[in-house]
Amino acid sequence: MTTEGDSPTNDPVWAEVVADAGAITEEYRDRDWDVVVLEPADISPVEDGDRTGFDVVVSDAEYDLVETLVEGDDGSFTDADVYYRPSDGSDRRFALVLERDEASETAVCIPLTYSISSARSVLEGALLDEELLVHVRTLRSDTDDDDHEDRSKQWVTFSHDDPSLFLEESDVRDWDESETEDDT
Repeated sequence: MTTEGDSPTNDPVWAEVVADAGAITEEYRDRDWDVVVLEPADISPVEDGDRTGFDVVVSDAEYDLVETLVEGDDGSFTDADVYYRPSDGSDRRFALVLERDEASETAVCIPLTYSISSARSVLEGALLDEELLVHVRTLRSDTDDDDHEDRSKQWVTFSHDDPSLFLEESDVRDWDESETEDDT
């Protein structure tokens, strides 16, 4: 994963988040739910017209599975749990998002990590709009092969109506304080 030049996947907290994802999904599987756990190759804040929020890049196989679940006739992922890891004083944030379709007993588990300073604009906008979007897309990129569908422009989006679950109250206070200092 390439995020801000450092490798958050080397952080012990990332390993804990991934382990938590496994434990949570096993609990759901024990209740006969179908659960997909994504292993992001890259996570970054994005502000690109109709696609603002977190951009989560996953393998082709993972993307195909999520796309099939979401776009199926019965796919309705309207519930979610966000397990946020409090900051250890660093700029790096960790969260685990469990997107749920209660009717079909299907869930998609998305581990996230992001720099709070890099994601500030996205998170501020999400707080104002009362919606944070998580876009899952594939690693596939444009090719010259006419038979190959260009999947780099496709994504599956999950919506969260409480963006505050993705940050700490102290982050917002820090932003407010830095704006006050900038005004003086």
